[in-house]
Amino acid sequence: QVQPLESGGGSVQAGGSLRLSCAASAYATSNYCMGWFRQVPGNEREGVTTISRYGTTMYADSVKGRFTISKDNAKGTLYLQLDSLKPEDTAMYYCAARPWDTCVVVLRGSDFPYWGQGTQVTVST
Repeated sequence: QVQPLESGGGSVQAGGSLRLSCAASAYATSNYCMGWFRQVPGNEREGVTTISRYGTTMYADSVKGRFTISKDNAKGTLYLQLDSLKPEDTAMYYCAARPWDTCVVVLRGSDFPYWGQGTQVTVST
């Protein structure tokens, strides 16, 4: 069982950057589909990006060109680099793991059984 633990959230002005980390396990990052999701209170959870065992990545249109997902299998850690942040990126960001080697095309939270507690990202104008 994987217990992801996120860190790195915070408050930043629009146009700024943050780097989120998710400590999982070396086995998980090496073998599973890993992803980042975000949620604003009162809204549905939104898929942000995923990375497969093989390094194939997918991004939501809203973050393409601004966010970058990566992983360090030796450290068992997943990362999310957030650049050119906008106020609409404000949300709780969650790390998730899917115990399959590939990720489905649709960024769907229901495909991920393992979730972290989240880290808050707040972007001000």
